[in-house]
Amino acid sequence: MDPVSDVRHFAVIVIGTGQAGVPLATRFAAEGRRTAIIERAEFGGTCVNRGCTPTKTMVASARTAHVARRAARLGIRTGDVRVDLGAIVDRKNAVVMQWREGIARRLDRAGDVLTPVRGHGRFTGPSEVAVNGTRFTAPTIVINVGAQPAAPPVPGLDQVSFLDSTSIMDLRTLPHHLIVLGGGYIGCEFGQMFRRFGAAVTIVNRGPHLLDREDEDISEAIEGAFRDEGIDIRTGREVAQVESTAGRGVRVRLDDGSTIDGSHLLVAVGRTPNTRDLGADAAGIELDRRGFIRVDDRYRTSAAGVFAVGDVTGGPQFTHTSWDDHRILFDLLEGRNERTRAARLIPWTVFTDPQVARVGLSERDAREQGIAYEIASMPFGHIARAIELDETAGTMKVLVDPHSERILGAAIVGLEAGELIHIFAVLMQAGATARAIVDMEAVHPTLAEGVQSLVMRLPRYAL
Repeated sequence: MDPVSDVRHFAVIVIGTGQAGVPLATRFAAEGRRTAIIERAEFGGTCVNRGCTPTKTMVASARTAHVARRAARLGIRTGDVRVDLGAIVDRKNAVVMQWREGIARRLDRAGDVLTPVRGHGRFTGPSEVAVNGTRFTAPTIVINVGAQPAAPPVPGLDQVSFLDSTSIMDLRTLPHHLIVLGGGYIGCEFGQMFRRFGAAVTIVNRGPHLLDREDEDISEAIEGAFRDEGIDIRTGREVAQVESTAGRGVRVRLDDGSTIDGSHLLVAVGRTPNTRDLGADAAGIELDRRGFIRVDDRYRTSAAGVFAVGDVTGGPQFTHTSWDDHRILFDLLEGRNERTRAARLIPWTVFTDPQVARVGLSERDAREQGIAYEIASMPFGHIARAIELDETAGTMKVLVDPHSERILGAAIVGLEAGELIHIFAVLMQAGATARAIVDMEAVHPTLAEGVQSLVMRLPRYAL
């Protein structure tokens, strides 16, 4: 046991500077509560350092290269398009640093009442966390430690050099042929990105489709766009073995006996929580079988006074979800019980091109849950603005309750789908009916006008 002189007492301890941790710590500090926020790596957590900020910065470069190559379709002639991957990485790093430094300034502005602690925080008992030999105690502790890329138990994987969603963003030499294991959000975004940078790309997914949690027509829409760009898609295939080849390449053997030879391998099959070295047992914090922290609808763990938010809880691993966690938890701790963890609507977007976005129920969800619905769908290419921009790839669909006319869910594959999905999200949040979209006077020509056209395909609203 460390000497008593090594104990520091606070009102609140926050472990992790992710998208829930920082705003929670600064809001507690603004109320005058002595708060410690512990971080073992860079300020900002996954989003700023290894997730949204760097990936979307690089996606922007990839789209620019793609648009430049295809400019002739709009009557614009360009020369050869050359991709400087090193310059792209430098720009990505500069944007990350900008956000990271902004967080540091935000913590500093909180004054002496907020104490940033650099180092690995580990529970050593109930209400007690040790960092660098010093023990910190508080009646309220919030865990926001996030998750990291997972490696599947594929034979031979531990014998080859492979990339994950962090290390691939530091490549300065373009892969000749990138093999991607995993057809989810991360695999799709990086697969298309590096294809647009100029690499040959093969995506292998064990499910029947890319983004296979979505309805089949949604998955097929993005698969069609990928194939048009020359991406090789292998779905419904298990990886039987991975091995090195001559020239420091990699060979992937699939369960159907086929092989794929590549120069680089990206493993993008999910994420695992950062709880292995958290000391959860010492604090009496229960984990599930995958290592995520079990929480109730009010973010309470099995340990009194200890709460968990963000990716480490095993819920939807989105930055906006983690940020919303902080709002809900703060209100709960302040005695304002207006919302809970389950009582919310979570939209999401995959930043491929075209983007894939959804909010609420998919058609598959509604069928499996026995929920009655009316449905309308429409090709994205039927929107006048999409035709004018020559951005016609994609599809749209909406589900409406046949009795109340409220929107049950919507999915969009298309240009700026991540922006358009908020039209549905805000109406669903407000409990409004789909008729609000029908009665809206939409500006022509806009993409949002297409959302109105989609809803008016429902028989009840047809002109």
